[in-house]
Amino acid sequence: MNTTPTRVVRSVAVAIALMLAVWIAASVAAQAPVPGGAVEKITVHGKSLEGNLNGDTPDRVVFVYLPPGYDADANRRYPVVYLLHGYGLRAERWMTFARIEAGANQSMTGGGTGERAREMILVNPDAFSLYDGSMYSSSVTAGDWETFIAEDLVAYIDSHYRTIPNRTSRGLAGHSMGGYGTVRLGMKRPDVFSSLYPMSACCMLERGEPSEALAAAGALKTREAVAELRYPNKSPFARAAAWSPNPNNPPFFFDLPVKDGVPQPAIQAKWLANSPLAMIDQYTASLKRLKALQFDVGLEDGLLGVNQQLDALLTQAGIAHTFETYDGNHNNKVFERIETRVLPFFSSNLAFR
Repeated sequence: MNTTPTRVVRSVAVAIALMLAVWIAASVAAQAPVPGGAVEKITVHGKSLEGNLNGDTPDRVVFVYLPPGYDADANRRYPVVYLLHGYGLRAERWMTFARIEAGANQSMTGGGTGERAREMILVNPDAFSLYDGSMYSSSVTAGDWETFIAEDLVAYIDSHYRTIPNRTSRGLAGHSMGGYGTVRLGMKRPDVFSSLYPMSACCMLERGEPSEALAAAGALKTREAVAELRYPNKSPFARAAAWSPNPNNPPFFFDLPVKDGVPQPAIQAKWLANSPLAMIDQYTASLKRLKALQFDVGLEDGLLGVNQQLDALLTQAGIAHTFETYDGNHNNKVFERIETRVLPFFSSNLAFR
């Protein structure tokens, strides 16, 4: 009796079953969450923020991402990247908007689409204020955010986590207002941070010229009226609180660069003095101390022009850097850029010992 056809059918069935099992296993693996790190929500007291005239709390929420291997080896230490959020965001929203935990997991485990990054600690402080953003500047009105980030926060992280407490192992990055803060802090504090990656940095050239926004801001006389404003209409107040504070001018304790439609040259000069494009000459030596500087902006971003100017001025000053543009607007590629560009950049430039 000939049994060959039956054997062939059985062989084909077995092969199909094996292929199906492999496909199911691959599908399950693809859908399984990428093993990753952990996020801790902590509060850091900012001595440098005490007594600010905005009345903002000096106790700041901070989200700390600990990489996948952090708990596995109690003796291992890590570089730290400080990530600064943009205007109008709180740190918690920044974590979800930029999908920082997911991007870090994918980048540091090789599960993403970009170059795999080495394991780092990521620190995300909350800089939300009475006027929806601190501008990461130094002001009696808004608070000394420069010192908070570069000293108070760094000291806390170094004393509570297994960091490599050295400038060569610290990076600074941020988006929009956070990109501005990255450039500002980076040029002022190369003793603390060695590598910078500002993303779509705002506020590169602020002249305080007459505008509808400044006219609307000047018409408001009470803090209660300002509190009712929706994003982004508090922006002129945030800038003024950071760049032109005046403790003798209640109830806001700042001066606007335009008053009753008339430009105020002395106040405009203060705003310009806080603009990175105007600060480069003053801080050229500091910028040349950096190990690495890279920044980017989308081709559809309204901030493209000022970032191109930053590129030109850095080149003119002989400051080594890399500038990239990409297809995108101000917000739609932040997650992708952090995962595929920002974290690999720090992986290549920070010291891991």
